[in-house]
Amino acid sequence: MKRALDVVLSLFALILLSPVLLAAAAAVALESGRPVLFRQNRVGLGGREFRMYKFRSMVKNAAGIGPYHTATADPRITSVGAFLRRTSVDELPQLLNVLKGDMSLVGPRPDVPAQRSLYSKRDWAQRCSVRPGITGLAQALLRSEATPEQRLSLDLRYARERSFSLDLKILWWTLCRLSGKGSN
Repeated sequence: MKRALDVVLSLFALILLSPVLLAAAAAVALESGRPVLFRQNRVGLGGREFRMYKFRSMVKNAAGIGPYHTATADPRITSVGAFLRRTSVDELPQLLNVLKGDMSLVGPRPDVPAQRSLYSKRDWAQRCSVRPGITGLAQALLRSEATPEQRLSLDLRYARERSFSLDLKILWWTLCRLSGKGSN
């Protein structure tokens, strides 16, 4: 049921949001050229690596210039990229990852392979027991304000307590948070 919901909602969102996707791609290209998509290896279900898509929100070769995570006021973020990140439009290409089966709409955000060293063996296995998502419990409740410890705790909680009803709640909380109406 979860996979069917992922496919149907992703297709619907891609069609509905196609003008936004085209505008974002054009804005990235006009500000800093091509490519407009950023592709990065991430870790998915069962620890399998896949290429995740995002609109490029940083200067070209940003991964070679700094760490895998961004900080507040990171100088690598472009003007258009700051807007895309603030509105989460940079994440919309991940709907393609959902259609491919690499990701789900809901699950822990996919880590880069280097983040494996931050987990115990047991926690890593539990985190990789679910398909990563565009949004998750940490994003729905805390957005980007989550500390690494809070994020880990909420990701592992999701892996333990996952259910279709929890996914629906997380989608609702995420939409509320994005629309500025809080999370509950």
